[in-house]
Amino acid sequence: MSDREQLPQDAAGVLEASRAREKAQALYYRVLAAQASVAGNVSATERLSELHADEQHHLSRLTARLLELGHAPRDLSAIPAPAGELDGWEAGTREREADEVRWYERLVGLALDEATVAVLQEILEAERHHARELGGKWMSA
Repeated sequence: MSDREQLPQDAAGVLEASRAREKAQALYYRVLAAQASVAGNVSATERLSELHADEQHHLSRLTARLLELGHAPRDLSAIPAPAGELDGWEAGTREREADEVRWYERLVGLALDEATVAVLQEILEAERHHARELGGKWMSA
């Protein structure tokens, strides 16, 4: 994501753009977790599965907030699973997570309603943990 990339300025647009990003992240981690499982790499399988779960939770939180605002969420089923390779996954994942941190840092500075900003800030904190730890389980229930 470029810092010049135009951000949506309304809550619904921000939530939809974020939902699409989170769906792609969840698919990415699902692909890698499956590869790790097939390879018998228990540690990577666990870490990637936890990241997948957090990204799915982000998607759910964003969708719930969109519904609270009275909007029907877009269908995200056409989003393709990003390519991912288990070999060297940490470097690629660190870069992807740094991009997520930058995205949410920009969003929390927008003039949005308090409840939407609170959801975005919670996700930002989880993304910061992901970038540091390359592991999940950072979202509260």
